[in-house]
Amino acid sequence: MAERLKAPPGVGVPILQIAGLNVFYGRSHALQGVDLTLQSGVLSVVGRNGMGKTTMCKAIMGLVPVSSGSIRFFGEEIAGRSPAEIARLGIGYVPQGRRLWRSLTVDEHLRLMQRSKRGAWTPERIYEAFPRLAERRNNGGAQLSGGEQQMLAISRALLMNPRLLIMDEPTEGLAPVIVAHVEEMLVRLADQGDVAILVIEQNIGVATEMSDPVAIMVNGRINRIIASATLAGDRDLQQRLLGVGRHSHDETDGAPEPAETSESGTVPAPPSGPMRVYNANPVMPTRWSQPVPAARIEAQARTISRPTLATRDGARVADGRRHAPSGSGEPHVVVVGTLDTKGEELRFIRDLVQADGVRARLVDISTSGRSAGGDVTPQEIALAHPRGSTGIASGDRGAAVAAMTEAFKAWLPRQQGVLGVISAGGSGATAMVTPAMQALPIGLPKLMISTMASGDVAAYVGAADITMMPAVTDVQGINRVSRLVLGNGARAMAAMAKARLAELTRPATTRRTEPEKPLVGLTMFGVTTPCVQQVSRLLEADWEPLVFHATGTGGRALEKLVDSGLVGAIIDVSTTEICDMMMGGFLPATEDRFGAIIRTRIPNVGSVGALDMVNFFAPETVPERYRGRNLYPHNPQITLMRTTADENARMGRWIGERLNLMEGPVRFLLPERGVSALDAPGQPFHDPAADAALFQALEQTVRQTPTRRLIRCPHHINDPAFAAALVQQFRTLHAGRRRERANGGRA
Repeated sequence: MAERLKAPPGVGVPILQIAGLNVFYGRSHALQGVDLTLQSGVLSVVGRNGMGKTTMCKAIMGLVPVSSGSIRFFGEEIAGRSPAEIARLGIGYVPQGRRLWRSLTVDEHLRLMQRSKRGAWTPERIYEAFPRLAERRNNGGAQLSGGEQQMLAISRALLMNPRLLIMDEPTEGLAPVIVAHVEEMLVRLADQGDVAILVIEQNIGVATEMSDPVAIMVNGRINRIIASATLAGDRDLQQRLLGVGRHSHDETDGAPEPAETSESGTVPAPPSGPMRVYNANPVMPTRWSQPVPAARIEAQARTISRPTLATRDGARVADGRRHAPSGSGEPHVVVVGTLDTKGEELRFIRDLVQADGVRARLVDISTSGRSAGGDVTPQEIALAHPRGSTGIASGDRGAAVAAMTEAFKAWLPRQQGVLGVISAGGSGATAMVTPAMQALPIGLPKLMISTMASGDVAAYVGAADITMMPAVTDVQGINRVSRLVLGNGARAMAAMAKARLAELTRPATTRRTEPEKPLVGLTMFGVTTPCVQQVSRLLEADWEPLVFHATGTGGRALEKLVDSGLVGAIIDVSTTEICDMMMGGFLPATEDRFGAIIRTRIPNVGSVGALDMVNFFAPETVPERYRGRNLYPHNPQITLMRTTADENARMGRWIGERLNLMEGPVRFLLPERGVSALDAPGQPFHDPAADAALFQALEQTVRQTPTRRLIRCPHHINDPAFAAALVQQFRTLHAGRRRERANGGRA
């Protein structure tokens, strides 16, 4: 049982400190390295819908799993704890949507939440602060107005006597007079030191009145922290960061409206670009409602993307060059994305692909529930979900996005005649489309035009050959810049698709008839490069070496090719990705490392290359617990950390258990004089005791048999003699396959 924090925090210790927080819904990256600190008082966080504000609240309260990062409450780590433990520590939560019990009265709600008679907040004090609740104390939750329900939700959290109060849209549905009352009460609470408050708000006026400064959240990150007066008075800044005007996350219908006939009897041309739609009542009116300010109506207007044809130099592409929508069996390019928000841009790409003589199929993976005129509807994609389409229609945006991602990943590989796949979008569309691209064969063109392409794209590319093209501007509307970028992507996809079609339809008589050398995959890191280069030279007469950079994705790419049968031989020199997986570096393997070898039972020749180091970014990114370790600056952006004897023993046991699962022949070689260029006499990572712990753990764990052997070599990993030993063991294991190939069999 977690206990409430008893000792007062040290001077200067923040009440809440979030660092590098990442949260995923399936493959959708909801929070992307959030950093936020609340020292005391009130801090408001504002942002458009879908930016991750509610997810951040849920992560703090333990309601959603945290992928990585830190959440500290008065210096104590709470990430990974249960919601009950977090609440006992002294964090109260007012969720969006109130979530009251319909059958309980106001008084029963309050008495139920009163943990004890100690504490500043009691039901009596609640009634003093909210006289309206005192009047309604015998009414059930279902009998309260929206404003009264919000008051009760806030009161329920205060009765926990929290030290930190997290409030998600606390003024939603309240009349202006009640909003002002809540603002005043919360600011007074914070000033008195009773409780610190983190407020999530859509209302800029409320946010800027309650705190100074204000944090702005954009696309799952804290974009900036700004003075309240600056934000309140800067209309352009509000437009850029908070969604006033056209932005990629505006909801759109995507369906054209009926044409009207003018007095002359002619039908006017439909609008050629996005259209703004205004709602005079953006919030459901209540009996306390006041006239809605024009600025708020403009802020919540929607942009409808209309199905327009592509243009070249302002002129539409000729209809005569467009193909009819392709059936699933005809050679075609898949143009995929969320047509409800990116319809204009995706149709622009589709039209240019077809104008270059390639059929295209427009696939809609929107989760809004509205059909936007694609050749393949979201409902059709949803049917491919392994557990049915109910998750996509759940009404929960995060769950719907995750379900659609999984459905499209299941649907796309089943399609016949696909020559390539192209998409365009922001972080949401990129996370939804790329998992399906990763499931496609190597060599099939895959192009993602994305606002995320200029950063770390490892999660999107994975082990596949996906081309990521930076969108430069947001993918929202066709303008002089987006026309160039999207046009280049469309024409590149058309060219790749035509080349692939030509290769597939080329007569067999014109293809290569000479036997190709079999492929062998090798893993290499910078500090094992001499070894891998020597191995490649020794094998190149009979084998075609494929070298994979051991950066996490490199190992996965090699194993994907092994799983697919394209690579049937492997010399796994550099298993360094396991260091980062177990110690928290940024180039980690997955728990499935060696899985392809286990599943396919191919011969495995491997070693312990670069197991002496963990990779971090710049020195300041090294976790606090590692700051006193042996660190080596590989370059200004990369810092290496020497692994200890204890860590090497843990890795040795983990690798040994994986080797025990291999039913094919195994030869695992141990270089006794060092496992990397930095682990040699006189080098900064030279540590014979740490290496000995690694070797001893392997020998104690691996169940050696005639087919599974550990081999100690009195050499450094980069010595020519060690490379020769690897090749000798490799040739021995594959001698039978070479004889089979010489006799005309398949290698």
